Amino acid sequence: MSLAVVGINHRSAPVAIREQVAYAAADLPAALQDLCRQPAIKESLIVSTCNRTELYCSVDEGAADQVAKWVIKDRQLADDASSCLYTLEQYDVVQHVFCVASGLDSAVLGEPQILGQLKDAFQHAEKAGTIGPLLGRLFRRAFSVAKQVRTGTEIGSSPISVAYAAVSLARQIFSRLNERTALLIGAGETIELAARHLHSNDLGRMVIANRRVSRARELARRFDAYAISLGEIPAHLAEADIIISSTSSPVPLLSAEAVADALARRRHQPMFIVDIAVPRDVDPAVADLENVYLYTVDDLGEVIQENLQNREQAAQQARQIIQAETAGFAMAMRELDAVPTIRSLRALAQADADRVLDDARRNLAAGEDPATVLNHLARQLTNKFLHQPSSRLRQAGEEGDLELVQAARKLFALYDKDEDDS
Repeated sequence: MSLAVVGINHRSAPVAIREQVAYAAADLPAALQDLCRQPAIKESLIVSTCNRTELYCSVDEGAADQVAKWVIKDRQLADDASSCLYTLEQYDVVQHVFCVASGLDSAVLGEPQILGQLKDAFQHAEKAGTIGPLLGRLFRRAFSVAKQVRTGTEIGSSPISVAYAAVSLARQIFSRLNERTALLIGAGETIELAARHLHSNDLGRMVIANRRVSRARELARRFDAYAISLGEIPAHLAEADIIISSTSSPVPLLSAEAVADALARRRHQPMFIVDIAVPRDVDPAVADLENVYLYTVDDLGEVIQENLQNREQAAQQARQIIQAETAGFAMAMRELDAVPTIRSLRALAQADADRVLDDARRNLAAGEDPATVLNHLARQLTNKFLHQPSSRLRQAGEEGDLELVQAARKLFALYDKDEDDS
């Protein structure tokens, strides 16, 4: 049995091609089961995210190309898409999935979301009945390695997205976000990501302001927030402990006078403001007000660059962990390769032993001398166990197959006296 992965990701193809290979969650059970109906494919698991689609399989030796053929046919891929697929086999698969689970193969180095996506993919495959001993062992180990990387390195501790950096700074100023209110201005991708990070950090209350209120409401529903128009901001500004703004407005939306008025109504409790917009949404004069912590996109850029360097250093540590874990898993796989041979050898030996023992019992029942019966039993066992190996070794000697002879000496620990003394 061999491991294989066929995939496409953000490095091998643009989104226009990646979306041709993507699988919706509802389509996974049928796809997984159809994969396993192919003659050479025994187990299957499909990971499908915005950045990657990968088909992990256990296959007959040398049959990795069958997975590629299946996905090309199933997704009806043209040549331009097919050429973007990559195929990995055996121990390369092990190292790859360990890297993916640990966030080392992500578009954003060290991002944690992929681990949850892998676990979801594993559950889908389990429910579909397409996870067997090999993929089961591989992915459980991948989850363990990812945890080891997270706890043993600093790869996840330094934010490298603008939204994540903004929320991390907010946590430094307000240690407990569950008692705080955030005002998010805008409803684009960055604000959506900031909302997600704030929500996951148990923010007390969230208000989302946008020029198009319907979009603000759509986003607010997802994060249990309250939607308002841009014109309603002054009425809610004093409530905000945290303000994150990212719009395409050509002029500032928050003046120094408006913020000063809000501070007075807040009795000068501190406000944390992040202006991610270019051009700026917040009047630069706001930075001169007391009890205001104002950060621009350039300020966050410096934080992100420093943190990116920290993550790169942590990634080197993570790769060392993954290299060691890959070697350990490879050894376990090689042991698994030997298991069927060991079982067959033991079954053969046990069958011979049972026959010889039956003969010995009959001879004892017939009244033969026990010592004679035991001697005969020992000779029979020895002859039966060694007959086939001895015949094969004689044949190897006649044919000049010295590798087999040396392997036998190693297998049965047969050393000359000189070798033993050295």
